[in-house]
Amino acid sequence: MTFQNMPGQPHIAYRGNELFSEEIRLSDLAKEHGTPLFVYSKGAMLSALGAYERGFSGRNVQICYAMKANPALGVIQVFAEAGCGFDIVSGGDMDRVLAAGGHADKIIFSGVGKTRAEMRRALAAGIGCFNVESEAELEVLSDVALSMGLRAPVSIRVNPNVDPQTHPYISTGLKGSKFGVAHERVLPTYQRAAQLAGVRVVGIDCHIGSQITQDGPYLDAVDRMLDLVEAIEAVGVPLHHIDFGGGLGINYNGDTPPPADLLWGKLLAKLDARGFGQRQLMIEPGRSLVGNAGVCLTEVLYLKPGAQKNFCIIDAAMNDLPRPAMYQAFHQIMPLKPRADAPDTYDVVGPVCESGDWIGHERDLAVQPGDLLAVLSAGAYCMSMASNYNSRGRAAEILVEGSQVHLIRQRETIADQMHGESLVGRKRAG
Repeated sequence: MTFQNMPGQPHIAYRGNELFSEEIRLSDLAKEHGTPLFVYSKGAMLSALGAYERGFSGRNVQICYAMKANPALGVIQVFAEAGCGFDIVSGGDMDRVLAAGGHADKIIFSGVGKTRAEMRRALAAGIGCFNVESEAELEVLSDVALSMGLRAPVSIRVNPNVDPQTHPYISTGLKGSKFGVAHERVLPTYQRAAQLAGVRVVGIDCHIGSQITQDGPYLDAVDRMLDLVEAIEAVGVPLHHIDFGGGLGINYNGDTPPPADLLWGKLLAKLDARGFGQRQLMIEPGRSLVGNAGVCLTEVLYLKPGAQKNFCIIDAAMNDLPRPAMYQAFHQIMPLKPRADAPDTYDVVGPVCESGDWIGHERDLAVQPGDLLAVLSAGAYCMSMASNYNSRGRAAEILVEGSQVHLIRQRETIADQMHGESLVGRKRAG
């Protein structure tokens, strides 16, 4: 059976009969560190970032990595050292950025439910901007900032009612979404912000969704955003920057999202045509920077033939790779050492006690127990949403850099899981 290398993912490729990430044989990593195991390519991350940088060459742009896609300290460090800012959605996110060497003044704080405590911590750190997502939040943020003798830098996140044509769970710019301020309320919200003593208006923000594979939704959002910028500034509220969010998709299963440099060439042409080409811009890519950089290595435990379907049971599960169970998402599954045998068709499933614990349906694989598989495009929204369901420890994480291997997260033990818990009337475990 012949497996082809994945288009657009040159960092993950067969050499002879072995699957490599950069210069590292993946089977060697599985043998040394065990499975499930996440492996990320630093070269792939920087290559993806480079496409954005080419698209913005000569422009005043701050690229902010949306770290909810993958918050591992070693991953954040890659982007901090490359000069990126960060898009965060919690106080814990901010702590991770600062621990990895990021700068507070390059952080954008998004999210619909910021607490007063998180606001205070972010203001004390000198955060770059709050993306405010409701009129109520604006009032609270002003009060918090005034109590500290500060003014909070803010942009208003706009809900432009643009359909990103993606999964409904990751569509964030439609009228029925919880995110952002409704289009018709944006102007009065900015007028109110200009009156509040505890905030300082610095920009405007928009984010319409994730895993977007067409440029049409972006182009529609740009037009609506620029209409708003003109209206807001016409009533005397200047905007220093325009933030177009992120959401660009990756190739999971023959998907063909526009390359970042070509997409932003189109968007910049719109800005130029309307006189905004020299305005400071911000973007918040996440998945498109890390998604295709990662693989999850897993071992085949059992083959279980059935009357209606055959099951390939692996040691990775929905707690490691939640996207299939959560979004019915597709991930390519490839053997680390392909066999010459004729394949059988399997549902690839994990050991978690849920019928929803599946990684791939109807996959043609020639496998035997003990074989190793790679689940591709696992760099985004896998470990970031991993859990301890069924008391399973979270996987180890490796960053590959050429021929160098960096262990950036140790495998979680049961002692790690129980640390901080207590039996009634006894001292805490761990």
